[in-house]
Amino acid sequence: MSIHPTAIIDPRAEIHSEADIGPYVVIDGPVRVGARTRVLPHATLTGWTEIGTDNVIHMGAVVGHTPQDLAFTGEESYARLGDRNVIREHVQIHRGTKPGSATVIGDDNYLMNNAHVAHNCRIGNRVIIANGALLGGYVEVDDLTFVSGNCVVHQFVRIGRLAMLRGLSRTSRDVPPFCIMDGTHTVRGLNRVGLRRAGFTSAQVHALQRAFTRLFRRATNLSAAVDELEAGECSAEVRQLIAFIRASKRGVCMGPRQAGAVPEES
Repeated sequence: MSIHPTAIIDPRAEIHSEADIGPYVVIDGPVRVGARTRVLPHATLTGWTEIGTDNVIHMGAVVGHTPQDLAFTGEESYARLGDRNVIREHVQIHRGTKPGSATVIGDDNYLMNNAHVAHNCRIGNRVIIANGALLGGYVEVDDLTFVSGNCVVHQFVRIGRLAMLRGLSRTSRDVPPFCIMDGTHTVRGLNRVGLRRAGFTSAQVHALQRAFTRLFRRATNLSAAVDELEAGECSAEVRQLIAFIRASKRGVCMGPRQAGAVPEES
Protein backbone atom coordinates (compact mmCIF):
# COMPACT_ATOMS: atom_id res chain seq x y z
CA MET A 1 0.00 0.00 0.00
CA SER A 2 1.26 3.45 -0.93
CA ILE A 3 -0.09 6.30 1.20
CA HIS A 4 1.60 9.66 0.79
CA PRO A 5 2.68 11.14 4.15
CA THR A 6 0.61 14.29 3.56
CA ALA A 7 -2.65 12.32 3.14
CA ILE A 8 -5.10 12.49 6.06
CA ILE A 9 -6.67 9.08 6.68
CA ASP A 10 -9.45 8.44 9.19
CA PRO A 11 -8.56 5.48 11.44
CA ARG A 12 -11.96 3.97 10.61
CA ALA A 13 -11.09 3.77 6.90
CA GLU A 14 -10.25 0.42 5.28
CA ILE A 15 -7.62 0.85 2.58
CA HIS A 16 -6.61 -2.22 0.57
CA SER A 17 -2.92 -3.04 0.69
CA GLU A 18 -2.66 -2.53 -3.10
CA ALA A 19 -4.42 0.85 -3.18
CA ASP A 20 -2.49 4.05 -3.89
CA ILE A 21 -3.36 7.23 -1.95
CA GLY A 22 -1.74 10.42 -3.25
CA PRO A 23 -0.59 13.70 -1.66
CA TYR A 24 -3.06 15.77 0.36
CA VAL A 25 -5.90 13.27 -0.08
CA VAL A 26 -8.51 13.41 2.69
CA ILE A 27 -10.32 10.20 3.66
CA ASP A 28 -12.84 11.06 6.37
CA GLY A 29 -15.03 8.34 7.84
CA PRO A 30 -15.41 4.58 7.43
CA VAL A 31 -14.47 4.67 3.75
CA ARG A 32 -13.47 1.44 1.99
CA VAL A 33 -11.01 1.58 -0.90
CA GLY A 34 -10.41 -1.54 -3.01
CA ALA A 35 -7.34 -3.08 -4.59
CA ARG A 36 -5.34 -1.09 -7.16
CA THR A 37 -7.59 1.94 -6.85
CA ARG A 38 -5.62 5.17 -7.20
CA VAL A 39 -6.71 8.33 -5.40
CA LEU A 40 -4.84 11.32 -6.82
CA PRO A 41 -3.81 14.51 -4.98
CA HIS A 42 -6.39 16.64 -3.17
CA ALA A 43 -9.30 14.24 -3.69
CA THR A 44 -11.74 13.82 -0.80
CA LEU A 45 -13.50 10.57 0.13
CA THR A 46 -15.95 10.82 2.98
CA GLY A 47 -18.88 9.20 4.73
CA TRP A 48 -19.90 5.57 4.34
CA THR A 49 -18.31 5.26 0.91
CA GLU A 50 -17.35 1.96 -0.71
CA ILE A 51 -15.01 1.99 -3.71
CA GLY A 52 -14.17 -1.16 -5.64
CA THR A 53 -11.04 -2.19 -7.52
CA ASP A 54 -8.98 -0.53 -10.25
CA ASN A 55 -10.68 2.87 -10.04
CA VAL A 56 -8.86 6.16 -10.65
CA ILE A 57 -10.13 9.17 -8.71
CA HIS A 58 -8.56 12.38 -9.95
CA MET A 59 -7.53 15.63 -8.33
CA GLY A 60 -10.15 17.55 -6.40
CA ALA A 61 -12.92 14.98 -6.78
CA VAL A 62 -15.36 14.64 -3.87
CA VAL A 63 -16.95 11.23 -3.33
CA GLY A 64 -19.51 10.40 -0.65
CA HIS A 65 -20.14 13.87 0.75
CA THR A 66 -23.48 14.83 2.28
CA PRO A 67 -26.34 15.39 -0.19
CA GLN A 68 -27.60 18.81 -1.21
CA ASP A 69 -31.04 18.11 0.19
CA LEU A 70 -32.76 20.19 2.86
CA ALA A 71 -34.51 17.03 4.08
CA PHE A 72 -31.20 15.33 4.92
CA THR A 73 -30.90 14.66 8.65
CA GLY A 74 -27.34 13.37 8.86
CA GLU A 75 -28.21 9.69 9.15
CA GLU A 76 -25.98 6.90 7.81
CA SER A 77 -26.27 6.57 4.04
CA TYR A 78 -23.93 5.38 1.32
CA ALA A 79 -22.07 5.99 -1.90
CA ARG A 80 -21.02 2.81 -3.69
CA LEU A 81 -18.69 2.65 -6.68
CA GLY A 82 -17.91 -0.55 -8.56
CA ASP A 83 -14.74 -1.37 -10.48
CA ARG A 84 -12.63 0.31 -13.17
CA ASN A 85 -14.34 3.69 -12.99
CA VAL A 86 -12.53 6.89 -13.90
CA ILE A 87 -13.60 9.91 -11.84
CA ARG A 88 -11.99 13.02 -13.29
CA GLU A 89 -11.11 16.36 -11.73
CA HIS A 90 -13.62 17.99 -9.38
CA VAL A 91 -16.41 15.48 -9.95
CA GLN A 92 -18.94 15.42 -7.09
CA ILE A 93 -20.72 12.22 -6.10
CA HIS A 94 -23.04 12.61 -3.10
CA ARG A 95 -24.30 9.81 -0.89
CA GLY A 96 -27.95 8.87 -0.34
CA THR A 97 -30.29 11.22 1.48
CA LYS A 98 -32.62 8.84 3.33
CA PRO A 99 -31.23 6.64 6.11
CA GLY A 100 -29.74 3.46 4.67
CA SER A 101 -30.11 4.59 1.07
CA ALA A 102 -27.29 4.76 -1.47
CA THR A 103 -25.95 6.43 -4.55
CA VAL A 104 -24.70 3.61 -6.78
CA ILE A 105 -22.24 3.71 -9.67
CA GLY A 106 -21.51 0.47 -11.52
CA ASP A 107 -18.42 -0.58 -13.47
CA ASP A 108 -16.30 0.87 -16.30
CA ASN A 109 -17.83 4.34 -16.20
CA TYR A 110 -16.09 7.59 -17.15
CA LEU A 111 -17.15 10.77 -15.34
CA MET A 112 -15.48 13.88 -16.73
CA ASN A 113 -14.41 17.14 -15.13
CA ASN A 114 -17.01 18.84 -12.89
CA ALA A 115 -19.77 16.31 -13.51
CA HIS A 116 -22.27 16.21 -10.63
CA VAL A 117 -24.03 13.04 -9.46
CA ALA A 118 -26.60 13.88 -6.81
CA HIS A 119 -27.93 11.74 -3.99
CA ASN A 120 -29.48 8.36 -4.75
CA CYS A 121 -28.57 8.35 -8.43
CA ARG A 122 -28.03 4.93 -9.98
CA ILE A 123 -25.50 4.76 -12.81
CA GLY A 124 -25.14 1.51 -14.73
CA ASN A 125 -22.06 0.23 -16.57
CA ARG A 126 -19.93 1.78 -19.35
CA VAL A 127 -21.66 5.13 -19.01
CA ILE A 128 -19.94 8.39 -20.04
CA ILE A 129 -20.94 11.60 -18.27
CA ALA A 130 -19.12 14.51 -19.86
CA ASN A 131 -17.81 17.78 -18.45
CA GLY A 132 -20.23 19.84 -16.41
CA ALA A 133 -23.23 17.51 -16.73
CA LEU A 134 -25.62 17.68 -13.78
CA LEU A 135 -27.73 14.76 -12.59
CA GLY A 136 -30.41 15.59 -10.00
CA GLY A 137 -31.37 13.28 -7.16
CA TYR A 138 -32.64 9.76 -7.89
CA VAL A 139 -31.74 9.91 -11.59
CA GLU A 140 -31.26 6.46 -13.16
CA VAL A 141 -28.82 6.07 -16.06
CA ASP A 142 -28.78 2.72 -17.84
CA ASP A 143 -25.78 1.00 -19.45
CA LEU A 144 -23.83 2.47 -22.38
CA THR A 145 -25.46 5.87 -22.14
CA PHE A 146 -23.63 9.06 -23.17
CA VAL A 147 -24.53 12.27 -21.33
CA SER A 148 -22.78 15.10 -23.17
CA GLY A 149 -21.24 18.25 -21.75
CA ASN A 150 -23.32 20.63 -19.61
CA CYS A 151 -26.51 18.57 -19.87
CA VAL A 152 -29.05 19.05 -17.08
CA VAL A 153 -31.17 16.11 -15.90
CA HIS A 154 -34.07 16.72 -13.50
CA GLN A 155 -34.47 14.62 -10.38
CA PHE A 156 -36.16 11.20 -10.75
CA VAL A 157 -35.59 11.09 -14.52
CA ARG A 158 -34.67 7.74 -16.12
CA ILE A 159 -32.27 7.52 -19.06
CA GLY A 160 -32.51 4.32 -21.08
CA ARG A 161 -29.78 2.05 -22.40
CA LEU A 162 -27.65 3.40 -25.25
CA ALA A 163 -29.35 6.78 -25.19
CA MET A 164 -27.33 9.87 -26.02
CA LEU A 165 -27.98 13.36 -24.69
CA ARG A 166 -26.48 16.04 -26.90
CA GLY A 167 -24.48 18.85 -25.35
CA LEU A 168 -26.35 21.59 -23.46
CA SER A 169 -29.62 19.63 -23.60
CA ARG A 170 -31.97 19.35 -20.64
CA THR A 171 -34.73 17.03 -19.63
CA SER A 172 -37.40 16.65 -16.98
CA ARG A 173 -38.84 13.61 -18.78
CA ASP A 174 -37.55 10.07 -19.18
CA VAL A 175 -35.21 9.55 -22.14
CA PRO A 176 -36.08 6.35 -24.06
CA PRO A 177 -33.36 3.80 -24.77
CA PHE A 178 -31.48 3.83 -28.09
CA CYS A 179 -32.44 7.46 -28.87
CA ILE A 180 -30.68 10.79 -29.29
CA MET A 181 -32.10 13.67 -27.26
CA ASP A 182 -31.37 17.37 -27.60
CA GLY A 183 -32.92 20.72 -26.77
CA THR A 184 -35.57 20.33 -24.09
CA HIS A 185 -36.53 16.64 -23.72
CA THR A 186 -36.92 16.14 -27.48
CA VAL A 187 -35.79 12.91 -29.16
CA ARG A 188 -34.49 13.39 -32.71
CA GLY A 189 -33.71 9.89 -33.89
CA LEU A 190 -31.82 6.70 -33.11
CA ASN A 191 -28.31 6.66 -31.68
CA ARG A 192 -27.10 4.78 -34.75
CA VAL A 193 -23.40 5.23 -34.03
CA GLY A 194 -23.83 3.93 -30.49
CA LEU A 195 -25.92 1.00 -31.69
CA ARG A 196 -23.34 0.05 -34.30
CA ARG A 197 -20.51 0.25 -31.77
CA ALA A 198 -22.52 -1.94 -29.41
CA GLY A 199 -22.74 -4.63 -32.10
CA PHE A 200 -26.37 -4.21 -33.19
CA THR A 201 -27.17 -5.80 -36.55
CA SER A 202 -28.80 -3.95 -39.43
CA ALA A 203 -32.02 -5.86 -38.79
CA GLN A 204 -32.07 -4.78 -35.14
CA VAL A 205 -31.46 -1.15 -36.08
CA HIS A 206 -34.15 -1.21 -38.80
CA ALA A 207 -36.69 -2.65 -36.35
CA LEU A 208 -35.91 0.12 -33.88
CA GLN A 209 -36.14 2.74 -36.62
CA ARG A 210 -39.62 1.58 -37.60
CA ALA A 211 -40.67 1.66 -33.95
CA PHE A 212 -39.20 5.14 -33.46
CA THR A 213 -41.11 6.43 -36.48
CA ARG A 214 -44.40 5.06 -35.15
CA LEU A 215 -43.84 6.39 -31.66
CA PHE A 216 -42.24 9.78 -32.18
CA ARG A 217 -42.69 10.94 -35.78
CA ARG A 218 -46.44 10.65 -36.18
CA ALA A 219 -49.08 13.05 -34.93
CA THR A 220 -50.78 10.54 -32.65
CA ASN A 221 -51.25 9.84 -28.97
CA LEU A 222 -48.18 8.04 -27.59
CA SER A 223 -50.23 5.50 -25.62
CA ALA A 224 -52.19 4.61 -28.76
CA ALA A 225 -48.94 4.32 -30.73
CA VAL A 226 -47.49 1.99 -28.09
CA ASP A 227 -50.62 -0.20 -28.19
CA GLU A 228 -50.48 -0.33 -31.98
CA LEU A 229 -46.80 -1.21 -31.98
CA GLU A 230 -47.18 -3.88 -29.31
CA ALA A 231 -50.01 -5.54 -31.21
CA GLY A 232 -47.60 -6.42 -34.02
CA GLU A 233 -44.45 -8.50 -34.11
CA CYS A 234 -41.69 -6.87 -32.05
CA SER A 235 -37.99 -7.52 -31.70
CA ALA A 236 -36.48 -7.87 -28.23
CA GLU A 237 -35.09 -4.33 -28.45
CA VAL A 238 -38.47 -2.89 -29.46
CA ARG A 239 -40.09 -4.71 -26.53
CA GLN A 240 -37.49 -3.11 -24.27
CA LEU A 241 -38.37 0.31 -25.69
CA ILE A 242 -42.09 -0.32 -25.12
CA ALA A 243 -41.51 -1.55 -21.56
CA PHE A 244 -39.47 1.56 -20.77
CA ILE A 245 -42.25 3.85 -22.00
CA ARG A 246 -44.96 1.94 -20.11
CA ALA A 247 -42.94 2.12 -16.88
CA SER A 248 -42.49 5.89 -17.07
CA LYS A 249 -43.99 7.96 -14.25
CA ARG A 250 -42.77 11.34 -15.47
CA GLY A 251 -43.66 10.86 -19.14
CA VAL A 252 -41.10 10.34 -21.88
CA CYS A 253 -39.44 12.78 -24.23
CA MET A 254 -41.47 14.13 -27.12
CA GLY A 255 -40.69 13.65 -30.79
CA PRO A 256 -39.40 16.44 -33.04
CA ARG A 257 -41.93 19.11 -33.95
CA GLN A 258 -40.83 18.91 -37.57
CA ALA A 259 -40.16 15.32 -38.55
CA GLY A 260 -36.97 14.86 -40.48
CA ALA A 261 -35.63 18.35 -39.80
CA VAL A 262 -32.66 17.12 -37.75
CA PRO A 263 -30.22 14.35 -38.76
CA GLU A 264 -30.44 11.12 -36.79
CA GLU A 265 -26.76 10.32 -36.48
CA SER A 266 -24.66 11.41 -33.49
